[in-house]
Amino acid sequence: MTIKKLKRLLYGAIAKRDGLVAGSGLRINGLSRFTKKVTVGSNGNFNGMTVQGSAEVTIGDNFHSGPECLLITSFHNYDSGNAIPYDSTNINKPICIEDNVWLGSRVIILGGVTIGEGAIVQAGAVVVKSIPRCSIAGGNPAKVFKMRDIEHYERLKREGKFH
Repeated sequence: MTIKKLKRLLYGAIAKRDGLVAGSGLRINGLSRFTKKVTVGSNGNFNGMTVQGSAEVTIGDNFHSGPECLLITSFHNYDSGNAIPYDSTNINKPICIEDNVWLGSRVIILGGVTIGEGAIVQAGAVVVKSIPRCSIAGGNPAKVFKMRDIEHYERLKREGKFH
């Protein structure tokens, strides 16, 4: 057994210990940490991701992430009027990542965001608002700067050509 395969087994065991619920074909190629509220569809491919917070995270089928991605679902309540800079309560917002999404390296996604089906998020992006289906977004804050060829995307999807 190669070192690469041993690492995948170790990373997979850590994810299961964290309570990750995932469909078939899960591949964890880089250390990834999940909360017990993360659900992943089939053919998820993680190259290093951390999920923080108390809200649910749903990730669809055929997901791919670059290394060092961060999903944050809980925030301090700074607007309560009870203390500054924030009080002891948290605000929890879920994250939904639909099917066939690709996140580049070091993408950060904040709670309350949905990444639409087939979207691509450029490396280093900070996603604070939802990203529409089949769009390509990047920057800080992330903005859509291009759309995928929808006809081509739909043809590949119909033909089952998933990586």
